[in-house]
Amino acid sequence: MTTVQAPPSATEVLARCRGLADPALRGAVDRLHPWVAEMAGYSFGWCEVGGAPAAATGGKGVRQALAVLGAEAAGADGRAGVPAAVAVELVHAFSLLHDDIMDGDATRRRRPAVWKAYGTGPAVLAGDALFALAVETLATAPQGAGTVRLLSAALADLVRGQADDLLFATRPWTGPERVTPEEYRSMAEGKTGALLGCAAALGAVLGGAGEATAGVLDRAGRHLGVAFQLVDDVLGIWGDPAVTGKPVGGDLRQGKKTYPVLAALGSPAARGLPGLLGSPGRAAEAAALIEAGGGRTAALAEARAHTTAARALLAKAPLAAEAAGQLLRLLDHLVDRQL
Repeated sequence: MTTVQAPPSATEVLARCRGLADPALRGAVDRLHPWVAEMAGYSFGWCEVGGAPAAATGGKGVRQALAVLGAEAAGADGRAGVPAAVAVELVHAFSLLHDDIMDGDATRRRRPAVWKAYGTGPAVLAGDALFALAVETLATAPQGAGTVRLLSAALADLVRGQADDLLFATRPWTGPERVTPEEYRSMAEGKTGALLGCAAALGAVLGGAGEATAGVLDRAGRHLGVAFQLVDDVLGIWGDPAVTGKPVGGDLRQGKKTYPVLAALGSPAARGLPGLLGSPGRAAEAAALIEAGGGRTAALAEARAHTTAARALLAKAPLAAEAAGQLLRLLDHLVDRQL
């Protein structure tokens, strides 16, 4: 009797891809100045302040997985995508170091953020070093010039998205100057989607894919990024802090303009919402009004619409079947987490 092996779960896919990329990522970080390498290692969850091995866990490795799967989707061995996996993970870490400073976030993954642990100046320096290392990693890989251009374009979109996100904080909740859901989608595509799309596209290019296939993977990754950000917004209001690592209602206390809030503001059921946003001790009241105003439902529906768009793009592309299946499982896993 022939035993049919079950396809790997999304968790297994993430672990396999991380296993391929992590040695190269650690090797790249080891080339930095020892102090800067320690801060980078701390940001990845590898060590504590001072360099002792850490018990903390790092991120999921989503961008690494997309790069490896991008290469495999092009018909290559996943190892061809490792330089892309390393580069995008370095850029992601760089962006988080700077984001935490800009947003004043004191913690990251249940530990002090790098700027709180080492100081603002050192954290900026570490972020700059990670970005430079990412460019070097791609520049010395096959097709270096083309891949660096792809990464630079994605970074430009990321910066635009981050700029919009910062400017949203200065705009009113209501009236003609309010932030619209459409503006939010554009911001999320830049801030979160650009690097996810870039990861898959870079892996595909290093795996020998043509421009059209890489472009499809880039667009699918951007849809995934918007969906991922929408789910993060929902978890930021209603998620379990033990799972998310974020204090319940933290986004509401900070008055962040997340999609569930923007979608609920136009509902009569949420008429009193603007007066509660950003008010200490009233996050639970605000969350209840957002739910009553349809904000949670709207955010999840929007996330699933972007998931559907990503699936449609992947279905039309000439991708290796096994890698395409793993991309779809990863997509569903990231959007359906803890919901």
